[in-house]
Amino acid sequence: MARIGFIGLGNMGGPMATNLVKAGHDVTVFDLSEAALATLKEAGAQVAATAADAVKDAEFVVSMLPADKHVLGLYLDSEQGILPAIPEGALVIDSSTISAEAARELAQGVIGQGRRFIDAPVSGGVGGAKAGTLTFICGGDNADIEEARPVLEDMGKAVFSAGGHGAGQVAKICNNMLLAVLMAGTSEALQLGRKHGLDAKVLSEIMLQSSGRNWTLEVYNPCPGVMEGVPSSNGYNGGFLVDLMRKDLNLALKAAAGSESFTPMGEKAAELFDAHSENGAGSKDFSSIFDFFEQQGK
Repeated sequence: MARIGFIGLGNMGGPMATNLVKAGHDVTVFDLSEAALATLKEAGAQVAATAADAVKDAEFVVSMLPADKHVLGLYLDSEQGILPAIPEGALVIDSSTISAEAARELAQGVIGQGRRFIDAPVSGGVGGAKAGTLTFICGGDNADIEEARPVLEDMGKAVFSAGGHGAGQVAKICNNMLLAVLMAGTSEALQLGRKHGLDAKVLSEIMLQSSGRNWTLEVYNPCPGVMEGVPSSNGYNGGFLVDLMRKDLNLALKAAAGSESFTPMGEKAAELFDAHSENGAGSKDFSSIFDFFEQQGK
């Protein structure tokens, strides 16, 4: 088993670190939240007083943080960055969803200091993090990805190599842009059917057996009461927050602008999720876009 330093114990990182402990790894964790640290300590992880202390003996360092500035600051800050504390030759795995540019900047900094790096953002949401069924979308040297595979597979069910450093982030934002479009489209269709007197559960079953079938209908239905165990049946609490989807859509649109790509559906999805967040739903699960369509139709 491996010695792993894990930093970032939020809705995703906490369950991921817990699964590493369950798999028998020697896991040392750090987070700014005392409650999160207490939960991991109870699960069997060692708790570090600082981020640098969490990684000082690590063979692998895993980070799961909100955005570019947090990830770059953690590793590369001239005064508080933890890179000097990481043993030479260790493999850094950043599973945050950040821009491809930030991932490449981080790779250059980490590798330039004698460590190794892959970007490995995830798909699967909080449910996948808890169940250990995440998909890891990796960018970096194939040898490093293969070395990381056993660790990643203790947190997920699939590990893909998308290409060089930053490629994992590009693939992730492409996936999440499509997910946003699918969730908005599914919500729109279900809302239309309900307005015409159809039962949303029956309509969902019809579309699941027809050409409109998609992931949101299969495992993450946005209409309350249709599917158990999903945020729509729990007041849209938990899951993947609207504001996180906004962040990912903004990353996708930034990447599209940089490559002169035409993404009208992505732009419309970003507009819809922006409006939904500004209506006060930023901390709700992104499937609550269904509520936005319901409200706008009144």
